[in-house]
Amino acid sequence: MPEYFQRPENALRKAHEFLDVGKLKPALDVLSDVLRSKKHRTWQKVHEPIIRQYLDLCVDLRRSQAAKEGLYQYKIICQQVNTKSLEDAVTHYLDLAEEKTKEAREKSAETALKLVEDLDMIESPEGMLLRAVTGEDTQDRTDRLMLTPWVKYLWESYRQCLDLLRNNCRVERLYHTIAQQAFKFCLNYDRRTEFRKLCDNLRNHVKLSEQRHGTQFSVNLTNPETQALHLETRIAQLDAAIQIELWQEAFKAVEDIHYLMSLSKRPPKPQTLANFNNKLSLVFWKAENMLFHACTRHRLFHLTKDMKRNPSIDDLTRMASLMLVATLAIPITEQKHGIGKLLDMEGALIEKHLNLSKLLGLDRPPTRSSLIDDFLKFNLLQYVPRQIRELYQWLEVDFHPRKLYERVSCTLSWIKEQTREPELVQYIPYLQKIVVSKVLQQVSQVYQTIEFSHLRKLVPFCSIFQLERIIVDAARNGQLQVRLDHNRGALSFGTDLNASPLYVEDEFFETNRLQALPSERVSDRFNTMARALLVANQMLNGEAHKNEIDQQQQTVLSYHLKTQGKEHKKILERKFVIEERKERLEHINHEKELKEQRAIQEQEEAVKAAEQERLSKEQKEREAQRRKDADEEEKRKNASDRLEMIRKSEIGQKMLKDIDLETFNQIDPDELMERQMATMEKEKKEKQDRLKAQEKKVDYFERAKRLEEIPLLKERFKHKIKEDAELWDKLEEEKIINLKKEQELALGHQKRMIRMNDDKEAFLDHLRQTRSAIYQEKLAVYEKLLAEERAVRLAKRRAARKEERRQKWLKEREEEEQRRKDEEIKKKREEEERMKLEKQEEEKRAYNAKMAALEHQEQLQREREREIEERILRERNIASTKSERRDTPKTDADRGAWRRGGDAPRERGEWGRGDTRNERSEEPWRRGPPTRDVEENSWRRRSPSPRRTSPQGRRSSPPGRRVSPPGNASPERRRSPPGRRGSPGRAWRRDASDQDSKKEGDSQAWKPKERTTTPSTGAWRPRIRSDQPPPKKDDRRDDWRSS
Repeated sequence: MPEYFQRPENALRKAHEFLDVGKLKPALDVLSDVLRSKKHRTWQKVHEPIIRQYLDLCVDLRRSQAAKEGLYQYKIICQQVNTKSLEDAVTHYLDLAEEKTKEAREKSAETALKLVEDLDMIESPEGMLLRAVTGEDTQDRTDRLMLTPWVKYLWESYRQCLDLLRNNCRVERLYHTIAQQAFKFCLNYDRRTEFRKLCDNLRNHVKLSEQRHGTQFSVNLTNPETQALHLETRIAQLDAAIQIELWQEAFKAVEDIHYLMSLSKRPPKPQTLANFNNKLSLVFWKAENMLFHACTRHRLFHLTKDMKRNPSIDDLTRMASLMLVATLAIPITEQKHGIGKLLDMEGALIEKHLNLSKLLGLDRPPTRSSLIDDFLKFNLLQYVPRQIRELYQWLEVDFHPRKLYERVSCTLSWIKEQTREPELVQYIPYLQKIVVSKVLQQVSQVYQTIEFSHLRKLVPFCSIFQLERIIVDAARNGQLQVRLDHNRGALSFGTDLNASPLYVEDEFFETNRLQALPSERVSDRFNTMARALLVANQMLNGEAHKNEIDQQQQTVLSYHLKTQGKEHKKILERKFVIEERKERLEHINHEKELKEQRAIQEQEEAVKAAEQERLSKEQKEREAQRRKDADEEEKRKNASDRLEMIRKSEIGQKMLKDIDLETFNQIDPDELMERQMATMEKEKKEKQDRLKAQEKKVDYFERAKRLEEIPLLKERFKHKIKEDAELWDKLEEEKIINLKKEQELALGHQKRMIRMNDDKEAFLDHLRQTRSAIYQEKLAVYEKLLAEERAVRLAKRRAARKEERRQKWLKEREEEEQRRKDEEIKKKREEEERMKLEKQEEEKRAYNAKMAALEHQEQLQREREREIEERILRERNIASTKSERRDTPKTDADRGAWRRGGDAPRERGEWGRGDTRNERSEEPWRRGPPTRDVEENSWRRRSPSPRRTSPQGRRSSPPGRRVSPPGNASPERRRSPPGRRGSPGRAWRRDASDQDSKKEGDSQAWKPKERTTTPSTGAWRPRIRSDQPPPKKDDRRDDWRSS
């Protein structure tokens, strides 16, 4: 039955008391009861020392299952309140386990060394017999006994902690840290089986996270931070698998990394991708898949180049060399047979290649020719050393089978001897196979029959068996049509030879035949002949061909010049339309994304709210049920304890001696307790009566004994005093006699030793002289050695100081040289900046000159417009003056049919057009220009535009409408719509301006007059001169509309 504590501090104190007396297991049980108790499920500060002490005891006792249960209980306690405390507890537990394992490893090594009794005979006969039987030496047996249990305990600790922390977003970072520590554990102790189990566990944890993503603290794999942590852990797993050489697990780790990258919406960092591709290339290399190994080299080169904006030439040379050599090392012929396709095994191979292509982000598997084309497309041959560039030239471009080996062997020797790129040496066997394939390919095009010995001389690095096997594999795959004649020792090439019956054409994989088909050879010959005839035709008709090409170029150029402006305009319009359409599409897509995100967010919030409500309801129901069950359990437990206590008591045994077990379980504890209490009261009363009677009897008896004992005690005391006095006198006499004997013995020793005093002094003098002489000799030798050592050290110190001064001088000279180079670079940079500034100043001056010329041209245009305006204005004034000087005013009949009022004469008003009879001078549409006595230019503005200025207070014309002709403005006219550019009355001005512009040879278009914005209203108004009097509101004419 577990012990109950009112407070956790009491349990911790009790555990310390057990530990003080060396009882570890009872202390562990006490702390375990506190952690499992439902009364203490609320986290307190005292829980931290409790869990630490609990884990310490678990590690000391190697109780991994108990530690797991304790950590699970502590997780329930502090998950909602203090997650950091749980992390500290788990970290402390793993640190303790690792420390104990290291101590066991050191102790095992020391024990194995102590077991060797004789160093001259390290292996005893018993040890040799044990090793022969078990296959283990002394160290292995010691490790199995002392180290292996702790290694097992540490492995279980890692696995249990990972299971504890999985699928919990609050301790996600600690989970990945422990996973990486587990990888290091497998590497340090070379645990391959545990590494496989660890990888499987991590993979299962990811699957569980996907299945249980709707819980409260579940891990969300779409979170960027979570994906980054998983990706970092998987890359560490890949690195550990490569180091421990578990290539199957490494490939699974590669698939996991690719899966995590596919889940992410954002691409990983270039550094992460570069590291991943570097390790992936090693995996493909170990799998001897040279095609995908070269493809990863290509991706690694481009990633590194993108990652480093300005990579150095050495880095580019190193990466380009590895990439080109890996690409050239791809086998031209593969050892595959048609039997696989006949047995329906080709589908698995195709699926495998497609999966590998997806790992590299490709739709189809790459080929050797496509990789070489990509290398040439990016012009990477310029970064490759000369020897490797010549290797590419000899293998892929040149055709010379007899000298191919001699040329390639120089490059292969250089690859073996160079030390800058040791990784290139691993490609030499593959390059040799490529040389053999190229020699066979070129020999099949030149020879029909060749001796095997002659072919062997062309590739001397290849043995006869290897060469014959390569030829047979090529013939079996249908890539070479050849027959081996061992009687004559020759090879026969031709098209009449039957290929292997197992060979089947493949539509998925690229077929690289070493020997071309007859149709291909005929096609190549026709193409070569056509090219030769074309070159001959160009040489014979060179001049005519050149003239024809020049004429075609002139035609194309003239057409281009004609349509250049129109095409340029179309291109600009198309660019504007594309930009507008792009912006519109972006806006639509943005709105659509916002709407989708809003809908998704609302849906997630609704689901989350419903889930939260369901969880809270379930939590309340569980809490109520738990409380009810706890109460019932408490009642049942109390009743059971009371019955058990009654049954174990003497009274209970008497009461229940005739009751069987079934009846006992049905008895009511309260009734039984009442019966027990009554029985106990009765027995208690009887016992008290008996005790009182017995007490009275004992009291009388004891009093009688003491009365008889008193005289006897007095007599005994007197006798005791007399005996003590006699004993004291006897002891004193013996003491005095012993002291006198000791004094006499000491005086005798003194007399006997006095005669030896002279001999002692003589011996001490002789010993001092002898030791002094030895000391002086050794002191002389020491001083001599000291002087020699001092001289040697002074010489070394002198040489060291000299070397130090020399190094300092060299360093100062290097610094001076570097300073001089820096100054030169600085001067060069300053010179470039100065030239750049001068160039900018020159461009600025040219721009200013161009703008000045344009402004001058514009000023001339304005002067011409102003002259035209003045000329027109003078003509109008002259016409007005002539009409005023007439003696007899004209009647309405003489003036035309459109005037009203008849032939009555009218008097000149203020503005020269008044009508006294019909008061028509007051009508605004009858008013004319001011009289001649007003100064000619006082009411006109000096703008080059011939139009009138609007009166003060009148709203200006809208942007679409210019102004009315001078003197004919309408006071009641509405604003023109924005699309209208101008009134019809301006045609005569534009015609006059255009005629004048054509006379001057200026093709510049007519420009509208400058407008200013009124600060108060913001409307556009014509600019008015400061010396111009504000016109009256009714000073307008609209007679031009009638005309």
